Amino acid sequence: MFTLRPMTGIYLLHDHHILMLHRHGSRVVDGLWVASAGGHFEQEEMKDPAACALRELKEELGIAPEQLRGLAMRYVTLRRVGEEIRENYYFFAQLAEDVSLTSNEGELRWVPLNEVMALEMPFSARLMMEHYLTTGRFTTGLYAGVTDDMRMHFTEMKEKL
Repeated sequence: MFTLRPMTGIYLLHDHHILMLHRHGSRVVDGLWVASAGGHFEQEEMKDPAACALRELKEELGIAPEQLRGLAMRYVTLRRVGEEIRENYYFFAQLAEDVSLTSNEGELRWVPLNEVMALEMPFSARLMMEHYLTTGRFTTGLYAGVTDDMRMHFTEMKEKL
């Protein structure tokens, strides 16, 4: 039997930079660069990934939804790790105002978009970010990605009319 690990991450953008977090003390992604904020779903959020992302953003960075522009879920990814299926729901938003940010989860850094791929990231996040930089940031689509042992296969999730 497989267990599910639903997680969310939210990436903040500002002036051609993306806010990345070098996470410290995590049992899953310690010492890697990850989304600005993110984490595991609470029971009451299981049908609402945006609620999870916004809660994590408030808890980790003290940012409220009013401080964001264009919040959108852009990627849903699946990866099998042993008997666990890791579900990631990735959101992107523009930070609407210039605010001082700190995190109790690790080191925050605004990274130029053209330098983000030089950072060490978790497998699924790296492949998602590569797709975002080459394709996703130029569209408004929602993409699904499924990993094999080497790469992630993406398709745009279009609404059936």
